[in-house]
Amino acid sequence: VQLQASGGGFVQPGGSLRLSCAASRSIFNFDTIAWYRQAPGKQREVVATISRGEKTTYVDSVKGRFTISRDSAKNTVNLQMNSLKPEDTAVYYCNALSTGLSHWGQGTQVTVSS
Repeated sequence: VQLQASGGGFVQPGGSLRLSCAASRSIFNFDTIAWYRQAPGKQREVVATISRGEKTTYVDSVKGRFTISRDSAKNTVNLQMNSLKPEDTAVYYCNALSTGLSHWGQGTQVTVSS
């Protein structure tokens, strides 16, 4: 399984970015797809998840600002990030979980700075 993350970049505080995670097989084959992030000197943390049944979860720090969703036509899982803050700066990774196997994509850098 290959996961390809894209959409990162540099944005000013208050701005928006949309990350996409493209999978080499149907996103509906996975139990859960998640976005994680890792800031310099910090542990990797889960940001948002979406289950096969489309249940979503978010870490408290992004609730109301980030939205995870699936695009079945493009076979991607997206993370819409609004009202970005400097503390959102990190490398963002997508992860797909299926039958106990965890698959990681490469990271995409998000930098929020004035």
